[in-house]
Amino acid sequence: MNVAIISYWHVHAEEYTRSIIEKTSSKVTAIWDEDADRGMKYAEKFGVKFYSSYDEVLADQSIGGVVITSATSVHKELILKAIHAGKKVFSEKVLEITTADCLEIKEALQKNGEDLTLSLVKKCSSEFLFAKNMVESGALGRVTYARMRNVHNGSIGNWLPAHFYSKEQCGGGAMIDLGAHPMYLLNWLLGEPKTIQSVFTDITGRGVEDNAVSVIEFENGAIGVSETGFVSVYNPATLEISGTEGCLLIRDGVCYANKETDGKWVAPEQLPEALPSPVVQWANGEFNKEGVTFGIEDSIVLTRLMEAAYRSHNSGKKEMV
Repeated sequence: MNVAIISYWHVHAEEYTRSIIEKTSSKVTAIWDEDADRGMKYAEKFGVKFYSSYDEVLADQSIGGVVITSATSVHKELILKAIHAGKKVFSEKVLEITTADCLEIKEALQKNGEDLTLSLVKKCSSEFLFAKNMVESGALGRVTYARMRNVHNGSIGNWLPAHFYSKEQCGGGAMIDLGAHPMYLLNWLLGEPKTIQSVFTDITGRGVEDNAVSVIEFENGAIGVSETGFVSVYNPATLEISGTEGCLLIRDGVCYANKETDGKWVAPEQLPEALPSPVVQWANGEFNKEGVTFGIEDSIVLTRLMEAAYRSHNSGKKEMV
């Protein structure tokens, strides 16, 4: 499949380009960017054609798929056009700022008999696949609680692009960006979310949250805690899961304790094989593990969670998801 990269607004756009070129049978043959200078720079870097018009990209019948790495606020417009043009779509998370826009995209996909792929990359990790297996196998008993912390120092290290602090373009700050990973992982592990309550603060004064926590109640009674921020250092991604018969911790490795270990903490002898990243699976047209999905339904739940998390921050109250 010939692929067009649609904007280098997002920090992951170059990574996706390289992944498609180096790890898949597809080819990157076109680039469009709302910032023509930026787009031409990357087109020259990767030796591909720069299109000055997005409509011209979509009219090119040789292009089979598009990678949407634009500002989140324009995802719907770009994605709907691509769907109607018969292109396969890969999108950086989150899919859209509002659930209503996600449902509009879903309707267009259904009419065209297609799905899309969202970059829920941590679902491909060996460590998180192991956690999912432990939950589904019942090795931890009934899961009652999980906490995922995913942070970096982008704000205090001043390496994030300035537009990542644009509420208009992004829909928020740290939670809707980096916090997407804890949100979709908690949904994957604990099931259907019911309510959410958030506390967000702005440590560096950029006008959006860079320090954020949301507490989620799930339909099965489990509680999930989603923690994120751009103001932490030396803090690896951390997942804790507690159940009625055991617990698991991922932090620079995996360990767990349950009835089978007599309550002693042990490391697994072997982890599941990591899956190719979602963009690699999409570009190869091969989704390698049943039950590990990155499609429109996953996208909708993630946006529902985000939308409710921001409502809760604004209202100061628990909100329905």
